[in-house]
Amino acid sequence: MSQIIVTYWSGTGNTEAMANAIGKGIEAAGGEAKVVSMEDISPADLKTSGAFALGCPAMGAEELEDTIVEPFVNEVEKFAAGKRIALFGSYDWGDGEWMRTWASRMKDAGAAIVGDEGLICNNEPGDEDNAACENLGKLLISV
Repeated sequence: MSQIIVTYWSGTGNTEAMANAIGKGIEAAGGEAKVVSMEDISPADLKTSGAFALGCPAMGAEELEDTIVEPFVNEVEKFAAGKRIALFGSYDWGDGEWMRTWASRMKDAGAAIVGDEGLICNNEPGDEDNAACENLGKLLISV
C-alpha cells in the first residue's frame, strides 16, 4: 500500500493532535501515514494519491484559515475528482458550519468524503475524539 498523507494547519495544536491520531489509525490498519503541516507540503504532492486527509480548525466566522489553507484547498479542488478525502478539524464556537461548507466544496469538486462528512472535535481532542480520529484513519485506507 502506498503512503497516505495527512496534512493539516493548526493554530493551537488541537488539529495537529487530530492529524496524529488519524495517522495512528492508518498505521494500525496496516497503512503507512505521513503526517505533515500544510506549510511543509504542496497540493501537487497529493495529486497522484487516491486518498488523503486534510485538516483545518474553524477560523473567524466558521471558515477555513485564509492565508495557507484556503489557497491549498483551492488547488486541491482542481484535482479532487475521484479522490477519497478525509476532512477534519477542531473548533471552539459555532456548530460546525465551516466543516459542512468544506465537505460540500470537496463533494462539488468530485471527491468522495470519507465518512460522508468531516470529523470535528471541540477544542482539545479527548479520548473519544482520538478514537474517532483513529477510526477515520482506518476508514481512509479501506476500500
